[in-house]
Amino acid sequence: MYGCTWKELLSKVTPKENEVIHSLERPLFHEPGLKILRGNLSPNGAIVRPTAVYEEVKYLKGKAKVFEGDRPAFEAIQAGDIVPGDIIVIRYEGCKGAPGMKELMLSIDALIGLGLHKSVGLITDARFSGFNYGAIIGHVSPEAYDGGTIALVENGDEIVIDIPNGEVNLFVSEEELTRRKADWVCPPLKEEKGCLNIYAKMCRPAEEGGAMQPWGLDARFKR
Repeated sequence: MYGCTWKELLSKVTPKENEVIHSLERPLFHEPGLKILRGNLSPNGAIVRPTAVYEEVKYLKGKAKVFEGDRPAFEAIQAGDIVPGDIIVIRYEGCKGAPGMKELMLSIDALIGLGLHKSVGLITDARFSGFNYGAIIGHVSPEAYDGGTIALVENGDEIVIDIPNGEVNLFVSEEELTRRKADWVCPPLKEEKGCLNIYAKMCRPAEEGGAMQPWGLDARFKR
């Protein structure tokens, strides 16, 4: 068969459906593996894995419990401070805030270990492992460090996660959010020197890939 093209080699191959590779007519799931959610809590987008979310929490309305990082949330879960119906908000773990968009492991693993993944939601400007499951919403943008709405959430605020409709919203009035934004103070960078400090100062937002480039994505250069 030397000299043949792939088209010629595959021309007589007939696809055979099996339990690993499904046809378009009989998909394994009727939802995408990833879905973008938008709303006033994530106007530039957030990411969820619909196929890893239980039916019980595909629509979830609950009260926010806010944490400034993964470990404080983990400790609250371990202490029994998180109960069914809560929506955990973990912030300042995004591209700039972490810096480097931390992968949440402690808090999410704790939720699963305690069986709370079918009754508790989690929203964050960080990222998460592809092996996690539950109502885990990540990559929220703008991130908290940039003054996104996630930075303005307070304990007890009502949040709605609506995965079927692709929305995640904070039920706080625009007037109140404006007041909170006026009082918000951007925290100092966690890394004061070195490569991570440079990255935090130069990186693009999550929806643009978090790459360390200070110029706009639409920039044009001549050779």
